Amino acid sequence: MGAILFNVTTAALLVLMFKGGLALVGEDTVRQRPVPWVAVGLAAVAIGGVVLQHTWSGAMDTLDADPGKSGWWRVVTSVFLQNGGFLGAVWNLATLAVIAALAQWFWRGPLTLVLFAAGILLPERIDALFGETSHSTDPRNFAGSSGATYFLAATLAGALLLTTRDTRERLLAAAVPALGLVMWLAQDNGHGLVACYGFLLGAAVLPLARRVSHSFREPERVGQSAR
Repeated sequence: MGAILFNVTTAALLVLMFKGGLALVGEDTVRQRPVPWVAVGLAAVAIGGVVLQHTWSGAMDTLDADPGKSGWWRVVTSVFLQNGGFLGAVWNLATLAVIAALAQWFWRGPLTLVLFAAGILLPERIDALFGETSHSTDPRNFAGSSGATYFLAATLAGALLLTTRDTRERLLAAAVPALGLVMWLAQDNGHGLVACYGFLLGAAVLPLARRVSHSFREPERVGQSAR
């Protein structure tokens, strides 16, 4: 029962962030948007990682994030490997592609890459600041893109909260860190914690992106002016 609840809440958090991303870029504008090449590239690298781990028997031992092994590269390479079987790999690859596309349409390509990299590198460092330095010994946690994907998705929720004037969308955005925190405290679910980190970074980055880059323009959303 506990595993089922864990999976349900994890999926529910992703759905919230997906809906927030759609609201941010404008669901009715998706079909008219350009091909998100950064998202395509990230998905291609992740697919390549899955192919590699199934064609090279030493891939996981060399590239996963086993805390018992040395290697500075592991924190990055482990993101592009997948645990959890065939269905888990397909789910992670599909959600990475979709979330990265939404992120690119809002944040643009370069900033999307920066935020995705932050989702790989920052959580462990932030955890250390709060004394959360213990590493799971469950091999299922040594590889997978879900953590970075949830972090990136949550940046969209943070931006939505500051962008929208619609009360329902604000509640949708605020529900992301609220549910994430509950998941972390009640289930020790790391997806919830990284979503909180991503939400805060997204909210912090948006004003900076507006100020620093004159080329940064938030996408127009159908019906936005009526809200």
